Amino acid sequence: MSAHLEATPTLNSEVGEALRRVDDPEYPGVSIVDLGLVAAVRIDGRCVEVDLIPTFSGCPALAMIAADVSSALGQLESVDDVEVRFVATPVWSPARITPAARRTMAEHFTVAVSSIGRPTRCPRCRATALVEESMFGPVRCRSIHRCRTCGERVEVIR
Repeated sequence: MSAHLEATPTLNSEVGEALRRVDDPEYPGVSIVDLGLVAAVRIDGRCVEVDLIPTFSGCPALAMIAADVSSALGQLESVDDVEVRFVATPVWSPARITPAARRTMAEHFTVAVSSIGRPTRCPRCRATALVEESMFGPVRCRSIHRCRTCGERVEVIR
């Protein structure tokens, strides 16, 4: 995250903590920061602008995420105005997801995250034996795989 020079260190910290408390609607316990959705934060006095990267342009949760960010930042005493924008660049990719978010998604949601150049591990048995059954998952950024080792069907973020 980047911040405008006029922001105080305390406000920078408060804004960062507030954003870390905004969970992705599909993955309670996984923040939008850990999913890599926050592209930039600009603070000018009592105004905060947040640029978010959608996982894909038609994501049905975009309005909810924007409302949650506005609400979280609007509750800060030192913030009077919040503007949330979705930006086209940089483009979101699974590489933006933190290791902590990957673990939570695997353990609590049976969702694996693909990594370019490395085999994707099954979130249940950790084997690298996933086979794509359908490139079309419940949303555009996920596909359905089956683990040849444990038989589990898993979603893979790609």
